[in-house]
Amino acid sequence: MTAPEAESLRIQPSAPHPPAWRAQAPVVAVVALGGGAGAAARYAASLWWPSPTGGFPWTIFWVNVAGCAVIGVFMVVITEFRPAHRLVRPFFGTGVLGGFTTFSTYAVDIQKLADGGHLRAGLAYLAATPLAALTAVWLAAWSTRRALKRRQP
Repeated sequence: MTAPEAESLRIQPSAPHPPAWRAQAPVVAVVALGGGAGAAARYAASLWWPSPTGGFPWTIFWVNVAGCAVIGVFMVVITEFRPAHRLVRPFFGTGVLGGFTTFSTYAVDIQKLADGGHLRAGLAYLAATPLAALTAVWLAAWSTRRALKRRQP
C-alpha cells in the first residue's frame, strides 16, 4: 500500500459566497428610496390639508385609509395576477406605501388629543383608524380580484 498524496488530503475551498448584506443591498436601497418618497407624499398631504389643533386628524386618517386600499390592490395584482420584478414589492409595498401610511403619526395624534383634553376625539381616532384601514384593505383586495377575474378570458 502506498501513502496517500498530500494533495488529496487537503480540503478544497468552496466557491466564495457573497456576504449576505451584499445580496440584500438592492432591497435595502429600494425600500429606502420608496420610504423617502412615501413619507414625502404624506408630509405634502399634511401641508395641503392641515388638521386643526385639537380636532380630529382627518388628513392622516385618510392617508392611512387610502394607503391601505392601495396596498390591497397592489398585493392582489402582484401576487395573484401579474408577477413583478423582485424589487417592486419592497420598493412600492414596503417603501412607498410603508412611508406613506403611518403608525407613528397616528400614535402621536392620539396622545396629543388625549393630552389636550380631547379624549373622545382621541378614542374615536384610536378605534376608527384600524377599522377603516382594515376595511379598506379588504374591500380593495376583494374588488380587485373581482375586476381582474372578469377581465380574464
